[in-house]
Amino acid sequence: MTLLLPIPAVSTPRPGAPRTSTRAHTGARFVVRQAALLATAVAVYFAVRSLTSGSAEAAEHNAGLLVDLERSLGVFVERDLQQLVLGLDGVIPVVNAIYIYGHWPVIAVVLGWLGWRRREAFLVYRNALLISGLVGMLIVASFPVAPPRLMDLGFIDTVTLHSEAYRVLQPPSLTNQYAAMPSFHVGWDLLVGIALVCEGTRSWMRVVGYALPLLMLVSVVSTGNHYLVDAVVGDVIVLASLRLATWHHRNRDRKRVGGPAPARPAVAAPGQGPDRQGVRAAA
Repeated sequence: MTLLLPIPAVSTPRPGAPRTSTRAHTGARFVVRQAALLATAVAVYFAVRSLTSGSAEAAEHNAGLLVDLERSLGVFVERDLQQLVLGLDGVIPVVNAIYIYGHWPVIAVVLGWLGWRRREAFLVYRNALLISGLVGMLIVASFPVAPPRLMDLGFIDTVTLHSEAYRVLQPPSLTNQYAAMPSFHVGWDLLVGIALVCEGTRSWMRVVGYALPLLMLVSVVSTGNHYLVDAVVGDVIVLASLRLATWHHRNRDRKRVGGPAPARPAVAAPGQGPDRQGVRAAA
């Protein structure tokens, strides 16, 4: 399906615009400020998640509800997928690496690039990240869910069994192990994937953008960390947040210029995202 998120075009540079050195200095300050803001937001996100950890009994009960839902829909395939991956030589280290390094490091790099090269687009994706994170914290606090690896369903915790990196980078004492719902490993990788598809200036960037959320989906399921429904909910929250952030961006610009909202633009060509005419991303 196609997601169209109209965004007003960025104003063209005015005569007498700052020189390159001045723009670079201003851009560096902008990136530093935004990095501090996002670092604070991430710290709050993890602090709230760790402080709102539900009981094991409630988390396992809710996980059972999700499993029953998937079975009723005929989509409880997580265990079969993990067994398939376990039977393939050399695949487990790959899916573990995607799960560990394909999330926060990728998000940081893509947002940093957007902040430096596509400032208006960065603001949209930043706001979508913050909005979705707030919604996610509310869900985690009210609906704890145990991941498949902690349920008696025949899953294996491949990340812990075959790698120590993730538990070192994100110690269990600082995390909520009952925060499987929603999966922002998948949702936020979808968000940065959309950014790469819409803002990328090179073909390989768009290819990575399309592949990233799909690879993460396979990874979170085959490592026993999430159910399919976790990924679906994570994607829905992120897409709704991106839509809201887009509306806010357009409405802010409309008020700033004091005129009517611009007409709905045509679908953007590759490389023309929020800082051009519109957004078109495969979700």
